[in-house]
Amino acid sequence: MSTASLQMLLTRRSVVANKLGEPGPEPGELAQILAVAARVPDHKKLAPWRFMLFEGGARAEFGKVLAAACRQSEPEAGEGRLQTEAGRFLRAPVVIAVISSIVDNPAVPEWEQILSAGACCQNMLHAASALGYSAQWITEWYAYSEAVRAALGLAANERIAGFIYIGTAREQPTERDRPDLDEIVSRWPIDQ
Repeated sequence: MSTASLQMLLTRRSVVANKLGEPGPEPGELAQILAVAARVPDHKKLAPWRFMLFEGGARAEFGKVLAAACRQSEPEAGEGRLQTEAGRFLRAPVVIAVISSIVDNPAVPEWEQILSAGACCQNMLHAASALGYSAQWITEWYAYSEAVRAALGLAANERIAGFIYIGTAREQPTERDRPDLDEIVSRWPIDQ
Protein backbone atom coordinates (compact mmCIF):
# COMPACT_ATOMS: atom_id res chain seq x y z
CA MET A 1 0.00 0.00 0.00
CA SER A 2 1.32 3.40 -0.86
CA THR A 3 2.10 5.89 1.86
CA ALA A 4 -0.55 8.23 0.42
CA SER A 5 -3.21 5.50 0.58
CA LEU A 6 -2.31 4.64 4.14
CA GLN A 7 -2.34 8.32 5.11
CA MET A 8 -5.83 8.70 3.58
CA LEU A 9 -7.09 5.74 5.64
CA LEU A 10 -5.47 7.07 8.82
CA THR A 11 -6.95 10.54 8.41
CA ARG A 12 -10.38 9.84 6.82
CA ARG A 13 -13.06 11.55 8.81
CA SER A 14 -16.81 11.55 8.40
CA VAL A 15 -18.35 14.94 7.78
CA VAL A 16 -21.78 15.57 9.28
CA ALA A 17 -24.41 15.55 6.52
CA ASN A 18 -25.50 19.09 7.47
CA LYS A 19 -22.00 20.29 6.57
CA LEU A 20 -21.91 18.75 3.08
CA GLY A 21 -22.65 20.68 -0.08
CA GLU A 22 -21.99 20.86 -3.80
CA PRO A 23 -20.28 19.60 -5.74
CA GLY A 24 -21.04 15.95 -5.47
CA PRO A 25 -19.51 13.14 -7.46
CA GLU A 26 -19.84 13.24 -11.24
CA PRO A 27 -21.51 10.19 -12.87
CA GLY A 28 -18.16 8.51 -13.61
CA GLU A 29 -16.96 9.10 -10.06
CA LEU A 30 -20.22 7.78 -8.65
CA ALA A 31 -19.78 4.65 -10.77
CA GLN A 32 -16.31 4.23 -9.25
CA ILE A 33 -17.68 4.65 -5.71
CA LEU A 34 -20.30 1.98 -6.38
CA ALA A 35 -17.73 -0.36 -7.95
CA VAL A 36 -15.50 -0.01 -4.88
CA ALA A 37 -18.53 -0.60 -2.65
CA ALA A 38 -19.19 -3.90 -4.39
CA ARG A 39 -15.59 -5.11 -3.88
CA VAL A 40 -16.10 -6.44 -0.38
CA PRO A 41 -15.77 -9.85 1.22
CA ASP A 42 -18.74 -11.79 -0.14
CA HIS A 43 -18.70 -15.47 0.81
CA LYS A 44 -20.12 -17.61 -2.03
CA LYS A 45 -20.55 -14.49 -4.23
CA LEU A 46 -24.11 -13.91 -3.04
CA ALA A 47 -24.04 -10.09 -3.35
CA PRO A 48 -26.31 -9.85 -0.28
CA TRP A 49 -26.80 -6.11 -0.74
CA ARG A 50 -27.97 -3.57 -3.26
CA PHE A 51 -27.74 0.19 -3.66
CA MET A 52 -30.44 2.80 -4.23
CA LEU A 53 -29.38 6.28 -5.41
CA PHE A 54 -31.04 9.60 -4.57
CA GLU A 55 -29.84 12.48 -6.74
CA GLY A 56 -31.20 15.76 -8.03
CA GLY A 57 -34.96 16.21 -7.62
CA ALA A 58 -35.39 12.64 -6.35
CA ARG A 59 -33.99 13.82 -3.01
CA ALA A 60 -36.82 16.33 -2.52
CA GLU A 61 -39.40 13.82 -3.75
CA PHE A 62 -38.20 11.28 -1.22
CA GLY A 63 -38.33 14.02 1.40
CA LYS A 64 -42.12 13.99 0.96
CA VAL A 65 -42.05 10.28 1.83
CA LEU A 66 -39.98 11.00 4.94
CA ALA A 67 -42.32 13.78 6.09
CA ALA A 68 -45.39 11.56 5.57
CA ALA A 69 -43.74 8.68 7.44
CA CYS A 70 -42.87 11.04 10.29
CA ARG A 71 -46.44 12.37 10.42
CA GLN A 72 -47.76 8.79 10.46
CA SER A 73 -45.52 7.66 13.32
CA GLU A 74 -45.67 10.96 15.25
CA PRO A 75 -49.07 12.61 14.71
CA GLU A 76 -48.08 15.40 17.11
CA ALA A 77 -45.01 16.38 15.01
CA GLY A 78 -44.99 20.10 14.34
CA GLU A 79 -44.54 21.81 11.01
CA GLY A 80 -40.86 22.53 11.76
CA ARG A 81 -40.14 18.87 12.35
CA LEU A 82 -41.96 17.87 9.15
CA GLN A 83 -39.98 20.46 7.15
CA THR A 84 -36.76 19.06 8.61
CA GLU A 85 -37.73 15.56 7.51
CA ALA A 86 -38.78 16.80 4.05
CA GLY A 87 -35.32 18.35 3.60
CA ARG A 88 -33.29 15.51 5.07
CA PHE A 89 -31.95 14.14 1.77
CA LEU A 90 -31.14 17.67 0.55
CA ARG A 91 -28.23 17.81 2.98
CA ALA A 92 -25.88 16.29 0.37
CA PRO A 93 -25.79 16.15 -3.43
CA VAL A 94 -25.92 12.35 -3.41
CA VAL A 95 -27.47 9.93 -0.93
CA ILE A 96 -27.05 6.19 -1.36
CA ALA A 97 -29.16 3.67 0.53
CA VAL A 98 -27.23 0.48 1.16
CA ILE A 99 -29.77 -2.30 1.48
CA SER A 100 -28.79 -5.56 3.13
CA SER A 101 -30.51 -8.35 1.18
CA ILE A 102 -30.14 -11.66 2.99
CA VAL A 103 -29.85 -14.64 0.65
CA ASP A 104 -31.00 -18.04 1.92
CA ASN A 105 -27.81 -20.12 1.77
CA PRO A 106 -26.91 -22.61 4.51
CA ALA A 107 -23.20 -22.14 3.79
CA VAL A 108 -23.31 -18.40 4.54
CA PRO A 109 -24.77 -17.33 7.90
CA GLU A 110 -26.95 -14.21 7.94
CA TRP A 111 -24.39 -12.46 10.15
CA GLU A 112 -21.70 -12.75 7.44
CA GLN A 113 -24.07 -11.28 4.89
CA ILE A 114 -24.93 -8.35 7.15
CA LEU A 115 -21.24 -7.69 7.74
CA SER A 116 -20.70 -7.71 3.98
CA ALA A 117 -23.33 -4.95 3.60
CA GLY A 118 -21.56 -2.96 6.31
CA ALA A 119 -18.31 -3.37 4.41
CA CYS A 120 -20.05 -1.87 1.35
CA CYS A 121 -20.88 1.20 3.43
CA GLN A 122 -17.30 1.55 4.66
CA ASN A 123 -15.88 1.11 1.16
CA MET A 124 -18.15 3.91 -0.09
CA LEU A 125 -16.72 6.22 2.56
CA HIS A 126 -13.17 5.33 1.54
CA ALA A 127 -13.87 5.68 -2.18
CA ALA A 128 -15.54 9.06 -1.71
CA SER A 129 -12.57 10.22 0.35
CA ALA A 130 -10.08 8.93 -2.25
CA LEU A 131 -11.89 11.02 -4.88
CA GLY A 132 -11.70 14.15 -2.72
CA TYR A 133 -15.26 14.13 -1.40
CA SER A 134 -16.57 13.88 2.13
CA ALA A 135 -19.25 11.51 3.33
CA GLN A 136 -21.23 10.29 6.31
CA TRP A 137 -22.78 6.88 6.96
CA ILE A 138 -25.91 7.24 9.06
CA THR A 139 -29.18 5.50 9.69
CA GLU A 140 -31.43 7.79 11.76
CA TRP A 141 -35.06 6.92 12.44
CA TYR A 142 -36.09 6.44 8.82
CA ALA A 143 -33.80 3.43 8.33
CA TYR A 144 -36.11 1.56 10.72
CA SER A 145 -39.48 2.98 9.60
CA GLU A 146 -41.93 0.49 8.11
CA ALA A 147 -43.46 3.26 5.98
CA VAL A 148 -40.04 4.10 4.53
CA ARG A 149 -39.27 0.40 3.99
CA ALA A 150 -42.52 0.12 2.01
CA ALA A 151 -41.77 3.24 -0.04
CA LEU A 152 -38.37 1.79 -0.95
CA GLY A 153 -39.95 -1.51 -1.94
CA LEU A 154 -37.90 -3.53 0.53
CA ALA A 155 -38.61 -7.25 0.66
CA ALA A 156 -38.99 -9.18 3.92
CA ASN A 157 -35.33 -10.27 3.74
CA GLU A 158 -34.05 -6.70 3.37
CA ARG A 159 -32.97 -4.01 5.82
CA ILE A 160 -31.28 -0.66 5.44
CA ALA A 161 -27.62 -0.95 6.43
CA GLY A 162 -27.24 2.78 6.13
CA PHE A 163 -27.56 5.92 4.09
CA ILE A 164 -24.31 7.28 2.69
CA TYR A 165 -24.40 11.04 2.20
CA ILE A 166 -21.69 12.26 -0.21
CA GLY A 167 -20.66 15.79 -1.12
CA THR A 168 -18.03 18.42 -0.49
CA ALA A 169 -17.26 19.51 3.06
CA ARG A 170 -18.26 23.11 3.68
CA GLU A 171 -15.84 23.10 6.62
CA GLN A 172 -13.22 20.61 7.64
CA PRO A 173 -14.14 18.44 10.60
CA THR A 174 -12.04 18.50 13.72
CA GLU A 175 -10.30 15.33 14.77
CA ARG A 176 -11.98 13.29 17.46
CA ASP A 177 -10.59 10.95 20.06
CA ARG A 178 -9.85 7.45 18.82
CA PRO A 179 -9.66 4.26 20.90
CA ASP A 180 -6.38 3.60 22.67
CA LEU A 181 -5.03 0.48 20.97
CA ASP A 182 -3.57 -0.75 24.26
CA GLU A 183 -7.13 -0.94 25.60
CA ILE A 184 -8.70 -2.78 22.67
CA VAL A 185 -5.94 -5.11 21.44
CA SER A 186 -5.05 -8.35 23.14
CA ARG A 187 -3.02 -11.37 22.15
CA TRP A 188 -3.84 -15.00 22.57
CA PRO A 189 -3.28 -16.92 24.73
CA ILE A 190 -5.02 -14.60 27.16
CA ASP A 191 -3.17 -14.08 30.41
CA GLN A 192 -5.21 -15.32 33.32
